[in-house]
Amino acid sequence: MKTVFIIGIGMGNPDTLTVGGLRRIQESRALIGGRRMVEAFENQQAETCFAVSPPEILKWIREHEDLDPVSVLMSGDVGFFSGAKKLIKRIEEETEYRAELIPGISSLQYFCGRLGIPWEDVRSVSLHGRKSNFVSEIRTHEKTFLLTDRTHSPGHICAQLAEAGLGQLPVAVGERLSYEDEKITTGTASELSQKTFDPLSVLLVFNKHAGRRSGQPVTHGMADDLFIRGNVPMTKEEVRSVTLSKLRIGRDDILYDVGAGTGSVSVEMAIQACGGSVYAIESKPEAADLIQKNKEAFNVNNLHIVHGTAPEAMDSLPVPDKAFIGGSRGNMREIIGELIKKNPKIRIAVNAISLESLHEAMESFVHFDMEAEVVQVAVSRAKKVADYHMMMGQNPVFIITGQRKEREE
Repeated sequence: MKTVFIIGIGMGNPDTLTVGGLRRIQESRALIGGRRMVEAFENQQAETCFAVSPPEILKWIREHEDLDPVSVLMSGDVGFFSGAKKLIKRIEEETEYRAELIPGISSLQYFCGRLGIPWEDVRSVSLHGRKSNFVSEIRTHEKTFLLTDRTHSPGHICAQLAEAGLGQLPVAVGERLSYEDEKITTGTASELSQKTFDPLSVLLVFNKHAGRRSGQPVTHGMADDLFIRGNVPMTKEEVRSVTLSKLRIGRDDILYDVGAGTGSVSVEMAIQACGGSVYAIESKPEAADLIQKNKEAFNVNNLHIVHGTAPEAMDSLPVPDKAFIGGSRGNMREIIGELIKKNPKIRIAVNAISLESLHEAMESFVHFDMEAEVVQVAVSRAKKVADYHMMMGQNPVFIITGQRKEREE
């Protein structure tokens, strides 16, 4: 059976290649990879192919069946944001070849070694041809490592941090790691936002106050007076807290806030789902403006404002994991139907004040074969009257949560 070695060659400098990786390369009759990586081993007596995509690599290997074994060279480590994942999947699914992964030294390992710090507690993010809510990642982790590209350059990343109110954070940038012209630059995000770096650099951002926001704990049910209110109705903090708990939000969830109002629920969703995205759907211009102001006040870059009326406004949005319906404008059943169409397993929470809205929500959940839970929250707050404190009742709110029950096959 033909053998394909998939080898992480470290930073590109042969000095960062493991002994085991070098031995496999020396045993191979063909070397495949990007030009820079393959040419680093041009003294080996082997056929060469410059290819990086899995289809190109497999096509060349099939056309050269007589060459065995073959080594595919990958930069860094094969288990760290590497093309090895897609390649080995295709090898396993489409061929009878035996594939063997040979780990290398990742840029994270190397850079932390050069800085003299441990890396087991570092949050790693790749912006190399990918999208990520890196500001939220940095806000919630003490050490965040980022791979960059030409679009998400170190200067651009630092400028985004400064714009989000994180310009004071210490940052280290590594360029041309392991080569003779290697360069490591340190400073604050604001300072480094004015500099130009190699587009394929790496960053390490330090945030010793990770998880803190002006003394306010990152939790649901944040104080109402932290939000910009205007004349738009807002879900009160106690109701917001129970509602978000019932949604069971995950860190990487995609969330909708339908009829978002001031955006208080949207903001708290974005804080909890720091690795995901929140789409605040609102038809009223005044409310949409308030959501934008609250987004900026809380620096939640993963909150996206969608102007329009649901369900039509949801057409082009990504598949949601959870959704909150604070206002439906009479389209409750249509909205729930569209949410289920996008994701049959979605979990939905609805807030209702009137009995008619409660009835409409329950009928919609039953219509779409969803199991529903109803909770009524009745909150009273103390108000000082002369020398006394009187409990003043607020409108009771029904919180209806629905999700289809998973059936055994």
